[in-house]
Amino acid sequence: MKRGSYGYCLAAVLNALFAFQGLALAQALNPATLLEPPADSWPTYHGTYSGQHHSRLAQITPANVHELTLVWAFETGYAAQIKSTPILVNGILYVTTPDNVWALDARSAHPVWHYTYPPNQGLHIGHRGVAVYNDSVYFTTPDAHLISLDARDGKVKWDVVIADVKKGYWTTMAPLVIRDHILVGTSGDFDNLPGMLKSMDPETGDTQWTFYSTLPRETPEAFSGGATGGNMWITGTYDPGLNLVYVGTGNPTPVLAAQARPGDNPWTCSIVALNPDNGKLVWGFQPSPHDTHDWDAVEVPVLVDGKFKGTPRKMVIQASRNGYFFVLDRATGKSLLTTPFAAVNWSTGVDKDGRPIPNPAKEPARDGRLISPDEGGATNYRSPSFDSQTGLFIVSAQDSYGIYFSKPEHGEYGWAGADYGLFGKGVLEAIDYQTGKVRWTHDLGGGASSAGVLTTDSGLTFTGDSVGSVLALRTSDGTTLWHSRIGYVGNSPITYKLDGRQYVLVASGGTLYAWALPERPFAIKRGSLSH
Repeated sequence: MKRGSYGYCLAAVLNALFAFQGLALAQALNPATLLEPPADSWPTYHGTYSGQHHSRLAQITPANVHELTLVWAFETGYAAQIKSTPILVNGILYVTTPDNVWALDARSAHPVWHYTYPPNQGLHIGHRGVAVYNDSVYFTTPDAHLISLDARDGKVKWDVVIADVKKGYWTTMAPLVIRDHILVGTSGDFDNLPGMLKSMDPETGDTQWTFYSTLPRETPEAFSGGATGGNMWITGTYDPGLNLVYVGTGNPTPVLAAQARPGDNPWTCSIVALNPDNGKLVWGFQPSPHDTHDWDAVEVPVLVDGKFKGTPRKMVIQASRNGYFFVLDRATGKSLLTTPFAAVNWSTGVDKDGRPIPNPAKEPARDGRLISPDEGGATNYRSPSFDSQTGLFIVSAQDSYGIYFSKPEHGEYGWAGADYGLFGKGVLEAIDYQTGKVRWTHDLGGGASSAGVLTTDSGLTFTGDSVGSVLALRTSDGTTLWHSRIGYVGNSPITYKLDGRQYVLVASGGTLYAWALPERPFAIKRGSLSH
């Protein structure tokens, strides 16, 4: 055998093994997997359809979490931050940045394949991740395309346009698989762009239906009082029993100068419940009627089953960017609870339907208005978590203030104004969903954190702070139990269990980190092997 042949053969064997793993995941992942995912997977953006971002794994506990050790770190080699939630199926991780998808062995971070999308004119603001269905990986691009990649080798199967980037559309969403539907939403803040959610055929990429949250102002059937916008750029949630998908929508345009769009402007800044088979609206609820502060309601609509005030309920819960916490009946959209969870001064109260009432005196003005929260919101895109054992909804929040100006004659990108942040204090909040009361808070060390939240059945909460650390807290009271300084955490942590070992994954910058408890070495004692 020639020098180096052994290494070549070993590489060939490993590549064949990874290809087999890719085939296995393609055969194993189907819609049923997304209903009850096994412990060795994280098959969709939120982990499950519920959006709870909670794991039943309990190997890592409050008693041993201080022993966590770094197992591996994967560096993309690109300047773009990893803002995506990794997807894991059958031992293969999929992680993204704008224009890039990597398939990695989840035990070692060994690359299986890497796909790079060609240079484009899309907005490279960030990327949330992929969806996997049968033998395909689905990836949205900055210039609003949907790409189907072969899960085994990353080769392109098809490429379709979701929306026209030349009009100002872009995409960041991790697609959502619901049976034979791939749901993708659009982003964009130019005037006259209607917000869209599309369902695509997973085999061909053909459009099955399109839901518009608004319609262009010149459209005869426009229903939003002259507003456009309402784009959907964070992955929704799904109730298989009710067959309803829940999606948050973005701000109306023009954003800060609203004279041209009187009324509530449905369905911007809303939670909408749609039939995934035809895209028809079943109900809608507006956390921010007639929004004038850029407070998208795209925050995750989390699905919870349980008693509310003693009555069994199917609920959808959202901590919204506008500073209010909402509990709704998810079959009807009826309000069960509306209460602030952060500093709020923009409303005069709550109406009979549970919607905050905007205060006209707090709309942006030429001489400026002091508003809380600021434009970044009381929370934002980062995923919250719900722990059913404690009844706690845990969210990365902030108390903040900003000054808003209206400048109608200087509109740009639909803004027609400006906002300037004055103060922000980031905190992790544990909210009792029955009352909306904050059970505990944990200071995140500065302004808002960009990290999402993960909870586990063992009573742990994982997140990142504002000063460069990943944290493990005790869910019951928010006490810090472990931390590691890795830099600014840019995504939502996930966890999974392979070969009997639980891993926790978090990203910072262009690096993905994996932690686990130490493996106990074998020791030789009197001729026998023991732990």
